[in-house]
Amino acid sequence: MKNIIPILGAATLLMASCQGGTAKKTQAKIDSTIVANAAVTTDPVQCYQYIKNRDTATLSLKTVDNKLTGTLGYNLYEKDKNAGTVAGIIKGDTIIANYTFQSEGKTSVRDVAFLKKGNQLTEGFGDVQEVNGESKFKDLSKLKFDGSMTFEKIDCK
Repeated sequence: MKNIIPILGAATLLMASCQGGTAKKTQAKIDSTIVANAAVTTDPVQCYQYIKNRDTATLSLKTVDNKLTGTLGYNLYEKDKNAGTVAGIIKGDTIIANYTFQSEGKTSVRDVAFLKKGNQLTEGFGDVQEVNGESKFKDLSKLKFDGSMTFEKIDCK
């Protein structure tokens, strides 16, 4: 009987230590999963800027799933400055959005498109048509992303 008590005590300790090890391993897996997922997550707001000679433009985008919202502003030399909001969708590596902006005291809406390559967004251009007072691309498949206006990713202010 004297030998049974130490044996039961040792067995109890052994079982408790095995359970603790499993709990620690499970917690370690959870912690590593959280860290891995945090590393994959990108900033919800990304900012871009275009500068060439006297022309500048800035773009700020907030993305949730495949939808985005943000602000866009153009300050092109010898043209009217305009600024407003964008709202649209992401299809693969392409952004298609409506740009609602103020210029010369008037509110206008036009389509904008950007092709994402690394840390750059290249604006796409194509034929447009007037639809219900808005400028819409005639054919999205014929947009040209020729690099004439490429935005570089910057730190948001």
